[in-house]
Amino acid sequence: MKVLITGADGFVGRNLVAHLNEIPDIEIIKFCKGDLLSSLNAHMSQLDFIFHLAGVNRPQDQNEFTVGNVGLTASLCELASAAGRNIPILYTSSTQACLDNAYGISKNKAERLLKEHSQSSGATVLIYRLPNVFGKWSRPNYNSAVATFCHNIARDLPITVNDPSAKIDLVYIDDVVEEFVSAMRSNMTGLHQLSIDAHYQTTVGALAEQIQAYKDSRVTLVTERVGAGLCRALYSTYLSFIPSDKFSYSVKKYEDPRGVFVEVLKTKDSGQFSYFTAHPGVIRGGHYHHTKTEKFLVVKGNACFRFRHIVTNEYYELFTDGAVPEIVETVPGWTHDIVNVGDDEMLVMLWANEIFDRSRPDTYTSQTVN
Repeated sequence: MKVLITGADGFVGRNLVAHLNEIPDIEIIKFCKGDLLSSLNAHMSQLDFIFHLAGVNRPQDQNEFTVGNVGLTASLCELASAAGRNIPILYTSSTQACLDNAYGISKNKAERLLKEHSQSSGATVLIYRLPNVFGKWSRPNYNSAVATFCHNIARDLPITVNDPSAKIDLVYIDDVVEEFVSAMRSNMTGLHQLSIDAHYQTTVGALAEQIQAYKDSRVTLVTERVGAGLCRALYSTYLSFIPSDKFSYSVKKYEDPRGVFVEVLKTKDSGQFSYFTAHPGVIRGGHYHHTKTEKFLVVKGNACFRFRHIVTNEYYELFTDGAVPEIVETVPGWTHDIVNVGDDEMLVMLWANEIFDRSRPDTYTSQTVN
């Protein structure tokens, strides 16, 4: 399958190219800013699909709207017609195409040209009116407020929020690309005006606060809920703007004669993750909880877990080896400790179901073995 992508070096284009490169048997012809239309003559008669993504949205001279949005579309339609084949064309328009501004008017005119091309040639034309698109490789101060906020906050630069309550409509780049690839494979015919199903609405103020929270999480260690929806997509986008010299960050290490303890990650409602080490013969723990629970995984070394019921004095112990992954849970009302019974340093991962609260630690010292 031979596919042409105009604007292949732009934000949407780069993401689309990356995804299409993962699909076998697709040959991509790229048309980028500065390329001559004549360079397409050799390919038009062999094309199976056209993604027309090229356009102008923030020119220094408003006449560029006419040249970049209307003129290029007209030329592309002429080339497609001259090829003598009904090549499907997918066009990225804008929700502003229904507004009375220079950009919107130019996108509307481009839409009309494509509709006329479809009607006169019978070619399939798919028009997507996109709202603000965000995601990796977007340009700050150009593509969307998301890109600008992510870029500036990641670099400790100020951001400007004129109206925090202003609503903003968003679609995520991976959802856009998935829809485009699906449309390419759908074998739709005729003229269609389409939209992206996965659609988010928020406010500019909430957007800025959420992105700032991603940055702050490196200090507080409290992660946002980044597993689904808008928060997931925003977090991925924010990380894509972090400079390479900030790919890592340090966390505090608490050290004493027993070994070290390091908090790794905290959640708002599902506890925290940490790890600790223990030298040979060292005993960790020696306490019980009324409500708090924990999961331990010995990653390296050999451990003896010892438990005693604080009321009945029932005693239980078990041994784990880092070579055999095994989760050990602490149970409320049982004193517990962990002994390094090996000859080398022991490394243990730990999850607790709540963030440690010094004012209400729910941790009471008590010997496990009398």
